[in-house]
Amino acid sequence: MSVRWLRRSLPALCLLLLTLLPLPWLGLAPLQARAALTTNSYDGNIYALYAGNGSLVPPRSTLEQAMAAGRPVVIVYYLDDASASKRYAPVVSELQRLWGNAVELMPLATDPLQNRPDDGPTDPAHYWNGLVPQVVVLDGTGTVRLNADGPVELNRINAAISAATGLPLPQGDGQETTVSFNELNSEVVSR
Repeated sequence: MSVRWLRRSLPALCLLLLTLLPLPWLGLAPLQARAALTTNSYDGNIYALYAGNGSLVPPRSTLEQAMAAGRPVVIVYYLDDASASKRYAPVVSELQRLWGNAVELMPLATDPLQNRPDDGPTDPAHYWNGLVPQVVVLDGTGTVRLNADGPVELNRINAAISAATGLPLPQGDGQETTVSFNELNSEVVSR
């Protein structure tokens, strides 16, 4: 081999070698998405990721505005990095589907509520008890119809919303009507 050939070919050989070898030891490995429903890791908007409905946050009005208008309110306290909140996200999306026109649905992250004073019944911090998920249903007068911690069953929330609005329960007597979200349609069409 001549030195001249080696000088011209060395950059190309190095580039070929770099593309063929995995480079995790240099920190140049491809990034992988690591969103996980069962971990307490931050994955982004949990309603977009796990419920298929990123439009839930931010809420369309504040608690003070909804109460001033006499609208029933459903507050769902959550954390984007809590696995319990991630697993509960589809229920909140289902509530919007069932009751979106009848109530103000307010999924609220609890980070801004921590370690701050309670400013009264029009303040979301007034109802939060420090756990997630938590569901609070208020009727148009501000009376609490439901205040429950943990993964509250959909039919229990539906009953409280029905009482708060005076509207009948959704079809199916308040039973959960959606089996799963974010399904992949893998039907293959052959010709």
